[in-house]
Amino acid sequence: MRLKTILSKMTGNSYAQKCLERNVRVSQYLMGIGSGIEVVSSGEKTMFGVLRQQFSPPYCIFDVGSNKGQFLQLVLENIERDLLSIHCFEPGHDAFKALAAFSGRVKEINGSRLNNIGVSKEPGTAVLHFDQVGSVLASLTKRKLDHIGIEFEKTEQVEITTIDQYCRENNVDHIHLLKIDVEGHEFDVITGAKEMFESSSIDMVSFEFGGTNIDTRTFFRDFWYLLTKYKLRIFRITPSGYLSPIDAYTEFVEQFGATNFVAIANNRQSHSGGKRTAKSDAV
Repeated sequence: MRLKTILSKMTGNSYAQKCLERNVRVSQYLMGIGSGIEVVSSGEKTMFGVLRQQFSPPYCIFDVGSNKGQFLQLVLENIERDLLSIHCFEPGHDAFKALAAFSGRVKEINGSRLNNIGVSKEPGTAVLHFDQVGSVLASLTKRKLDHIGIEFEKTEQVEITTIDQYCRENNVDHIHLLKIDVEGHEFDVITGAKEMFESSSIDMVSFEFGGTNIDTRTFFRDFWYLLTKYKLRIFRITPSGYLSPIDAYTEFVEQFGATNFVAIANNRQSHSGGKRTAKSDAV
């Protein structure tokens, strides 16, 4: 207590507070908090190593919120195409055009599909809000970003499905990696995959958590209770690629800088070709 009192007095000035804030920002970034915006530098690449170590190919990957193919490019760089089937989902019409132009190669991969459709907790239609054509910020919620000079004044009507409905309609019985980046509606996507989770048909799910969750009023606590109920263990992805385990929920994890998390099935047997074979835990 005496040390805390001394430090409190020493840092009770503008200069010390700015230094503390700078140190906190650097520390948070190295922890993965606020580092999740750019795919190439977020550490997400490490998930493919987990896939190879824990589960047997061929791998089925869902890229929910593909935008123009940023994560898709990472997938193609890290997994051989003959070991892969990938399903991409992008509701924005212009973003999907860019995705289709970039990823025509995906159609050559057996069982892969590009879908000009969004994913949420219920099928139907919805309004997509965005600031500019093809924006990476496009969301089913009209975000309030006036404080950084961004206005969501553009909209378009889009079609929506759920993971469960899509899997039923397309005979997908197992997903090795469900990647979700849908600007604040990640929890809705997971909610719409209830049947797949309850049947232990999803091995890994990665999701972004950050400022968008302020607009949608969802908290990390929501993810924690739902994913742990499905017996998945949650890790924060750091820029170095280290997976930092979140073994207990605390309010500290409610950080709203863009952060990537991955949840991995506990003691899951790998799925390959309709058969399951035992695998040891990699993490």
